[in-house]
Amino acid sequence: MVTVTLITCVGASLWGPLKELWDTVEGAVWRRQPESVHLLDLQLKKHKPNFLSLYKNPPKSAEQREKVRKASTEGIAIQGQQGSRLLPEQLLTEAFILSDLFDIGELAALELLLAGENQQPHFPGLSRGLVAVLLYWDGKLCVANSLRSLIQSRHGKTFTLELSGELVALTTRFTDELMSQGLTRRLLTLVSEINVTREFERLQKERGLGNEKHRKEVSDLIKECRQALADCLFAWTCQSPLGKDDTLALVAHLETVTVEADGSLDSVNLALVMALLYCLDVSFLEQGTEDREDLLQALPLLTEKQYVSAVHSRLVDGRPWKLPGLQAVCRLAWALALHALSQLPQGSALAEFTEADEALADQALLGGVFLFMTEGMLGCEGFTHDEFYTRRLHSLITDFLALMPMKVKQLRNRADEDARLVHMSLQMGSEPPSSLRKDLDHLMILIGEFYSKDLFGLELALEFWCHTESLQHTSLQGSYLGMAMQRPPHKQVVLSKFVRQMGDLLPPTLYIPYLRMLKGLANGPQCAHYCFSLLKTNGAPHGDNMQVTGSPVSWEHFFHSLMLYHENLRRDLPNADATHYRLPPIRGITQRELDGLTSFLQLLCTIITWSENARLALCEHPQWTPAVVMLGLLQCSVQPVLKGELLLCLAAFGKSPEIAASLWQSLEYTQILQTVRAPGQKQAAGIEVELNEIESSCEEYPLTRAFCQLISTLVESALPVNLGAGLRAPGFQPYLTFLRDAVFLPFPTRAYRRAAEKWEVADAVLEVFHKLLRDYEPQPSDFVQETVELQGEQVLAHKPPGHSLMFHLLNDSPTLTLCLSLLEEGVRQLDTYSLFPGKKQLESAVLHCLCLLDLALQKEVVFMDLLRESQASLIVSPLEQLLQGVSAQSRRADHIVNIARYLYHSSSNPEAAFQSAKILQRIARYPNIQNRLVGDFTHDQTVSDKLMAGFVECLDNEGAEEGLEKGDDSEPAKKEARIRHETQIHILNLLITSLELKTPNLALYLLGYEVKKPINSTNLQDAGVLGCPRSCLHAILSLLQRGSERRSGPVLTSQAPHLAELCYQVIYQLCVCSDTSGPTMRYLRTSQDFLFTHLQHLPFILPGDEISALSQMSWLMKTAAIELRVTSLNRQRSHTQRLLNLLLDDQPRTQHAADGETGMEESRSVSGFLHFDTVSKVRRKLLSVLDAINFSQDVPELLQLDFFERTQIEQVIANCEHVNEHGHTVCNVKLLHRVLVAEVNALQGMAAIGQRPLLMEEVNSILQQVVERNRVRRSLSAKRHALQSWRGLVETLLTACPADLIPADDRQIIIRDLLLDLHDKVLSEDSAGELMPIVAGAVFTLTAHLSQSVLSEQQQGAGLEGGSSSGFASIANSALHLILRKLLDFILCTGGGFQRLRAHLYGALLYYLQIAQKPEEPDTLQQAGKSMWERLTAPEDGFSKLQRENLAIIESYGTALMEVVCRDACDGHEIGRMLALAVLDRILSIDRQSQWLLYVCNSGYLRVLVESLRQDDTALQTLLSPQPPLLKPLYIYESKMALLTRVAKTGQGAVELLRCGLVAQLVECQVFDMVPDSDSHRVFGQRDPSGFIPSPLDRYRQILLPALRLFQVILTSTTTHHQQGATQVLQWLIVHADTIQGLLRCQELSMGALQELSLLTGIISKTALPGALEGQDVNSAALPEFQGHISRFQRQCLSLLGRLAGSERERLLKQAEIAAPGDPAERREEMEVAMQQVCANIMEYCQTLLLQSSAQAQFSICLFSPSVNEPASRDGHTDLALPSALYSRVPSLGLVLFLLKNSAADFFRFHQSHRQALGKLQSLEQLPPEELKELCAALVSGTGGVEKISSVQRSLLAKRRLVQLINNRAKLLALCSYVIETCLFVMWRHLEYYLLYCTPTDPKDSLMPGASAYRSRLTDDSFGRALGLSRVSQQDLEQLQSDMGAGFGEALQRKLLEVEGLYSQVRSRYTFIQALVRRIRGLLRQPKS
Repeated sequence: MVTVTLITCVGASLWGPLKELWDTVEGAVWRRQPESVHLLDLQLKKHKPNFLSLYKNPPKSAEQREKVRKASTEGIAIQGQQGSRLLPEQLLTEAFILSDLFDIGELAALELLLAGENQQPHFPGLSRGLVAVLLYWDGKLCVANSLRSLIQSRHGKTFTLELSGELVALTTRFTDELMSQGLTRRLLTLVSEINVTREFERLQKERGLGNEKHRKEVSDLIKECRQALADCLFAWTCQSPLGKDDTLALVAHLETVTVEADGSLDSVNLALVMALLYCLDVSFLEQGTEDREDLLQALPLLTEKQYVSAVHSRLVDGRPWKLPGLQAVCRLAWALALHALSQLPQGSALAEFTEADEALADQALLGGVFLFMTEGMLGCEGFTHDEFYTRRLHSLITDFLALMPMKVKQLRNRADEDARLVHMSLQMGSEPPSSLRKDLDHLMILIGEFYSKDLFGLELALEFWCHTESLQHTSLQGSYLGMAMQRPPHKQVVLSKFVRQMGDLLPPTLYIPYLRMLKGLANGPQCAHYCFSLLKTNGAPHGDNMQVTGSPVSWEHFFHSLMLYHENLRRDLPNADATHYRLPPIRGITQRELDGLTSFLQLLCTIITWSENARLALCEHPQWTPAVVMLGLLQCSVQPVLKGELLLCLAAFGKSPEIAASLWQSLEYTQILQTVRAPGQKQAAGIEVELNEIESSCEEYPLTRAFCQLISTLVESALPVNLGAGLRAPGFQPYLTFLRDAVFLPFPTRAYRRAAEKWEVADAVLEVFHKLLRDYEPQPSDFVQETVELQGEQVLAHKPPGHSLMFHLLNDSPTLTLCLSLLEEGVRQLDTYSLFPGKKQLESAVLHCLCLLDLALQKEVVFMDLLRESQASLIVSPLEQLLQGVSAQSRRADHIVNIARYLYHSSSNPEAAFQSAKILQRIARYPNIQNRLVGDFTHDQTVSDKLMAGFVECLDNEGAEEGLEKGDDSEPAKKEARIRHETQIHILNLLITSLELKTPNLALYLLGYEVKKPINSTNLQDAGVLGCPRSCLHAILSLLQRGSERRSGPVLTSQAPHLAELCYQVIYQLCVCSDTSGPTMRYLRTSQDFLFTHLQHLPFILPGDEISALSQMSWLMKTAAIELRVTSLNRQRSHTQRLLNLLLDDQPRTQHAADGETGMEESRSVSGFLHFDTVSKVRRKLLSVLDAINFSQDVPELLQLDFFERTQIEQVIANCEHVNEHGHTVCNVKLLHRVLVAEVNALQGMAAIGQRPLLMEEVNSILQQVVERNRVRRSLSAKRHALQSWRGLVETLLTACPADLIPADDRQIIIRDLLLDLHDKVLSEDSAGELMPIVAGAVFTLTAHLSQSVLSEQQQGAGLEGGSSSGFASIANSALHLILRKLLDFILCTGGGFQRLRAHLYGALLYYLQIAQKPEEPDTLQQAGKSMWERLTAPEDGFSKLQRENLAIIESYGTALMEVVCRDACDGHEIGRMLALAVLDRILSIDRQSQWLLYVCNSGYLRVLVESLRQDDTALQTLLSPQPPLLKPLYIYESKMALLTRVAKTGQGAVELLRCGLVAQLVECQVFDMVPDSDSHRVFGQRDPSGFIPSPLDRYRQILLPALRLFQVILTSTTTHHQQGATQVLQWLIVHADTIQGLLRCQELSMGALQELSLLTGIISKTALPGALEGQDVNSAALPEFQGHISRFQRQCLSLLGRLAGSERERLLKQAEIAAPGDPAERREEMEVAMQQVCANIMEYCQTLLLQSSAQAQFSICLFSPSVNEPASRDGHTDLALPSALYSRVPSLGLVLFLLKNSAADFFRFHQSHRQALGKLQSLEQLPPEELKELCAALVSGTGGVEKISSVQRSLLAKRRLVQLINNRAKLLALCSYVIETCLFVMWRHLEYYLLYCTPTDPKDSLMPGASAYRSRLTDDSFGRALGLSRVSQQDLEQLQSDMGAGFGEALQRKLLEVEGLYSQVRSRYTFIQALVRRIRGLLRQPKS
């Protein structure tokens, strides 16, 4: 049962499928879409029954009724939904009502209701039932429209749509079939059956009508249905004739037709009449087209005798029709058809009928045929809508005149006869006879009326003029079809003769009709000229006397009469003060003369409106002087109607600027509007009096309206500044005051006989205001109060009229109030949806009001700025604030709401909606107003709904077209489409502007977000869900989604590119704003799948509009980047994955698979299986988007100027530039045009006038050039924007998305593709430099990611060991080399400029070179096992191979690359310099051949770098001030030192540095002496809470440490020149001795201090040696001082050893743990290394001093005293008590022993830790998770950081930590073993001396002469005295021996030997420990002497 229901449901659909049908038909016939013929064929087959039984509804049935009744309990199946659905009872009741109402099947009614419910959001304010009523009639209209379009597309005799043959064949075949099944009868039946009134009664009864809008929509739909059905028949008869029965049926229908109330046919019946006229039309046979023969065969008039006979008998039949006039028209048409047939050879067979043509024509004339055509047909408003109506009527009239000349002659004769009768009866004073026929009058009036309406610009009246008359006129020569000398066709000759002959000896009764005919025939530029010539040639040549002879229809006659009237009436002109002026005696002009004059003036007006030549010729005629005469007549007392006509004529003359200027002066002179009062004059005169006294009492205002029109025309042509000078303050002001105060302000309160006239007056005066304000540009001079001298006194000058209007609009003036109340009145009237008199004029007046407000808003900023600057005493308020005022009528602040309500009427009033949107967009810029607006808009719910509906309706408009230039408004439809499109643009701009302002704003309300609650709590839904109204967001999305399911992509992107761009921008703004982002992205993702759908159509390629296409893509890509970031953060992996696949896949996707994802996956695997990898790869989406950005930019050539100076023009162009709302700098072309034209106009002299055309041509070329420049700028900006968005998307892909979504190998290949493509594009010859920086940035990011990816792949153990054949990682070596080459090419192609850009490239190069850097490997201490040979012959690993190849590539670029890098390293932007230094550093490190080093040294760059250190000194000194300064100098300095250190690592480099005077430069740097207080960072510590800026002390260390490291490297590298290096470094030490000694004495041994000490002691140990100064040319005077410094260094080093080895050791290690609780492990390790290093350095120093003093122990100096008290007490507490005074300054030998013991203990601790770490590293996979976490914690900062890391990442981090630990331990082991060896050596040396050679001092024995002499030479006195070596007693020595023996016991010795076994033998073959231990043991064991 359910299935049956479903089928019925689908079959009975009365709207959806029909809408689809219409879309298909429209797409095929009118939009000419590709692939449409096939679709159309399918639809026609499907809907054939609908056409055959046109408008037959599916019948009711009991079975259906039952099913529907049960739907509330059992449910019913609905198409497109699974299962059955229960429907509410209410819905079923409504369905039954609907079923009864329209007499349709119950299921169809139900479906209609459901469709209504579905469509409800599109019809706010209507219930589903009311929507269903609309859908019912809309479905009917779709069928009728489809049928009409199908019939119009047929091939036929009247017109062609130029469609494809296939389509035409299809539609012709289909429609023929319909016709054969009785279509005509069905159409006629429907037209007579459907009746609006009847339908409305039925609907009214069942409450099927809603508000006014709904009523109007329903009635419009019904009327359109009738019209479309009638048009079907008309279109058919235009193309193909009807058969006999059909024609007779049509005639039968017409017999019963009646007219409307005004005597005209309605448009439906008019269409049927026209259909019959086309049936009886044979005029097309004259045209002689190629298919004439075929058409003849198809014409039943010629082929079927019965047809002619049947039609003939029906039309000749005497029965009267309801409309005799209509019968007459048909008879005339038939008569002409018969006449035409009789002329054809085939017509002889029809002779019996054709003979009756004359009689039929007589009958037609008796029936008043011409009168009916004028009143009944031309009077119908539908007549002007169809061009083919006009053409058919034209052929009817012209055929009558041409084919029946005798009839015309009869008409003329009868008219002459009647004229005589009338004349006689006038003479005798009796009534004229009543039986007068006026056929000729009616014919002339018909011709006049018919040709004066020429909406389509066909100028058909040209057929009445023969061009032979105007051959003397050059410009129109050859006007007839472009063939000048050819004889015109016979018909044209006859018609032209008719016009001329009718004017000869014209009887007075025909005078007015003849003029009216001429007026019609003069309608058009060429016709007007012919008519002018006719009237000129009619006039007789002037005799000496002024008596006029010749035709009364000539210029001569007209103007002479006018002059006579003027002469006569002027005599009656009353004295100005005479009281009887009020009622002047009207003499001289009778009513008939008045009518004649009016007709003549109208004819004159038509001719001069169209023809400028006629205007000038008449105006400049010396005798006639029409302007003077007319102005004279205006002063006389004649009726206002005539004055109105005179003013309209003057207005027509005023169209020429030349005439306008003189007209102004004449107007002022004649005082038509009194602008100057005579001194004694009491009351006003002129037009003001006429308005107030005569017109007001008559309640008709022709004069006022005409005056407004005259002023309007004159204002447009010329507005003289000095109007009225000499008599009054010059200017336009009095006219403006009159228009404002006497016409505009009182207009609502005057009385009007014709209601429409009220709005006509308002419209006319507002038009003048609009023009004045439009042309006004505020100037500074407008705000200065100027005076003029007038008859000896000063009076205030008038301001420009625009200024006055602005002032009134920017104040709460009556003018503004009236404008606003007019807008309120307008919207109130429109809301009634009813026709009322003057509706059109009201709409026009409202439009002018809106334009005035818009212009005021546009100009107010400049106006108010100038006003402020001028300090004038005017007070104005911004208009946007005035608009918030309270309305007098409604007592509410609803002005802006009223303006916005016009959007609701956009369908009927697109222009008002357009202006309204424009005003709202201007107001929306002000943030303070937005908040109020939201309140006003949402205050009243019904108004709020209407406003929202209005905005949505404007945006929803699909008919809007883009790309129509403003000038292309020839067709009203095109103009309307353009306006609708611009309205959409304004609304979108309004949304964009508002979204940038603070919330709540208008955009959020219009887009459907919560305005009264927090915005992010909004839950966006599809329209209609949960009562959610349709908002602008829905409208924007539906605009964008149109066509997105098709392969061609969203229609909007190509149809309206700019619109699409703004739509995408709005969506981006919603996604990027934190408040709206959440709801928007959720909605787009879930309800719309928006991004995926649109991204799959990228790239958008629009050949005509590249800029818009790029912008569309930019916004879309930016939105996509946000989406990727958000879905990644929210762990919505499937979404992210789907977008990534879309953007990155290079496998072809089967787009638009029916069932979404699965379809795609399956099809992909299937295709892979079938074609087995032959599937061609497609371009990745990201790359094809990049392809769409064209990097080349055509730049306009330089200007070639002949007259202007180029530099000056460039200056002017620069002055006219401004930044537009998109942020582009563009030149204001209009302003430039004004400036240049003013410049041209300022030129004086004859030469300038002669050259003016050439000058203007050059101005034009300059403007074109500037327009082109603007385009180039916009284009470049769009490319930059697109490229930036692309880069953003790529970077988001690589950075923000989870790494595991793109496997490493794919990631590398993708990056490779992107990099290579980017480089190819940017390195092409013509790529624009402006795009380079973005590309460089992208290259940097991509290379960084490539490097990261390769490194992480290696860390995860991808086989690097063997350096696999393909290359390094997944990415092949060859690809890496290619990338490197392109990168270097890019660096070189940037040339001298672009240093900032190269910074990116250097960064990229560094990342690239990092790939080949070997990762840190664990030091397993086993290397010594390998022999040297093994190491040399080991295979080259992947890293070295790649490095070697990289170097080869870099060197292939030679010195060009070296030059660029070195230059950047020495000079320019800081970051660039740092990176260039880093690049140099990196290349030097891998450059084994030292090519680069040689270049750097030889080219002088190294010297420059070294010498720049002196300049850095001052900058570095400022860094040490407590306030955090800029750290740039510090970073540059660090980079330089790093590079110099790198150079110093080779011997050659170190020598070169010494030669460049590096140390000398550093000696002079004073920054090293500026040690900040260690406390200062505490005082200023609060300054930088982020911790980014280091404390002053840390900054100092950052300066000192690099220098120390550099010295250390130099000392290590300079083997041959060691002495020279050491001396220079020692000099540095001595110069900065105070500082250094301070550092050595440092109280607080922090980490930084230990680092300083470890480096300082290292340097001192190598330089501060006693022999250092020997052989150097040191000044002998300074020598003692130097020696003093050296010995001081020695002493301080030894005391430091005491602190580190003894007293403070434990405390320091504890402190390391406490100081940094976050990362104690690493901190402690660094401390340990630093302390060991210091100890090692000092011990090395001791060793060196001992060895240098003497080779044998007996002559050696002693550094340690012979006692063995250890520094620390046993219990581990530091012994802070001072040691005995004797040894307070000399450390004891016990210290060395203590150090030895500790080092041995440390050694074993470190060794064990090293072994454990190695074990963990080897079994990393088996480690428990807790331990892994612990290892990671050392490298990951922040709590909870470890938890977030993936397991793969965790094991990588753990591995890195272990390698770090192992290497740290290896370093410590090396230091410990070294310290042990040196300690042993020092101990041995001292013991040997003390125990073997030292003689104890007994009192008798003062000194050992030899030793003391030697000693005093080595050490200074103080040293020797303090040490008291002269007082070493025997007891001391014995004590030493015993203590040492105890301390250096068996256990320690065993330990030491074990150290040797464990470490030293592994490291090298030579061991010292054993030998030294043995010797010491021997010394200690020897017997006491």
